[in-house]
Amino acid sequence: MTKGEAFAGLSVATTTPFRDGEVDYAALRAQVEFQIEAGTTCLVPSGTTGESPTLTHDEHERVISAVIEAVAGRAKVMAGTGSNSTAEALPSTRWAAKEGADAALLVAPYYNKPTQQGFYEHFKCLAEQIELPLCVYNIPGRTGKNIEPETIFRLAELENITMVKEATGSLDQASEILATTNLTVLSGDDSLTLPMMAVGAQGVISVAGNIVPKDVIAMVDAFQNRRIDEALAWHQKLFPLCRDMLGLSTNPIPIKAAMKMLGRDTGELRLPLTPLSESEEAKLHRTLTAYGLL
Repeated sequence: MTKGEAFAGLSVATTTPFRDGEVDYAALRAQVEFQIEAGTTCLVPSGTTGESPTLTHDEHERVISAVIEAVAGRAKVMAGTGSNSTAEALPSTRWAAKEGADAALLVAPYYNKPTQQGFYEHFKCLAEQIELPLCVYNIPGRTGKNIEPETIFRLAELENITMVKEATGSLDQASEILATTNLTVLSGDDSLTLPMMAVGAQGVISVAGNIVPKDVIAMVDAFQNRRIDEALAWHQKLFPLCRDMLGLSTNPIPIKAAMKMLGRDTGELRLPLTPLSESEEAKLHRTLTAYGLL
C-alpha cells in the first residue's frame, strides 16, 4: 500500500475558463459537474493547465475555493499551490487547507534552479507546517531542473509527502522511485499513463481527462483489474488525442482549443499564451473527428 493511494485513478488538471478577460466561474462550475458525472477521482485546479502563472493571487485562491465549493465532497480536490518562492507557496497551501482541499500539488521551484538540498528544504518546510497530503510535481521540462530520485527518497520520509506527479518522461526515474519509496506515483504525461502503470504508478493527473474522462478511467480501471488487452486498446485509442493535447503547442493551448471546438469553453487564453495557428487547429479538428468527438 502506498501513502497516497486514496488518489489513485484519474485526477484531472482542470483548465481555468476565461470570458472577456475574467475568470468565468459559471463555466468552471460546469467543468466540475462534467467531471463528477464521469466519476473522476480528483480535480486539480490552479495548476499548469489552469494557467496559474497568469492568475492573480486573488484569482488563484478564488478558483481553488470555487472548485472546492462546487465539488462539495463528491470527489477529491488537489489544489495547485506551488511556487518558486517557499514564502509564497506556504500561505497559498495554507489557504487551500483552510478552504477544505484534500491535498496540494506543489510544483518544483522553477527559474531559480535550487540545488537538490534547496529542493529538499523547500518541500520539508511546507510538509512541516501544512497537514495536508502533499504531491511533489516534478516537471523539469518546465522548471529547468530535475528533482533527482535521491532527493525524492529523502522527501518520502516526511509523513505528509505522499505522492509524486512524475512528468520527467523517464520510466527509469519512475521505476527508481517506485522501487525504493512508498510514495504513490501519478503519471504527469497522458501518453505515458499505461507504461507508467506497468511499472507501478497508480493513475494520472491528466490533461486529456478534461474532454474524455470516462475513457481515461476505463483504461486505468482495465489495467488495475488485469484486463491488459483492454487497457492496451484504450491506450492505443487515446494516444493520438493525448499526443496532440501536449504536442501541438504548449499546454493548455491545445486543450482549450479542443474544449472550444466541443462547445465547452471560449478557448480564451491570457498572454503570453496565444491560440493555435490555422494549420494546428485543422490538425486538432482532424484528431477530434477521428476520435469520434466531432
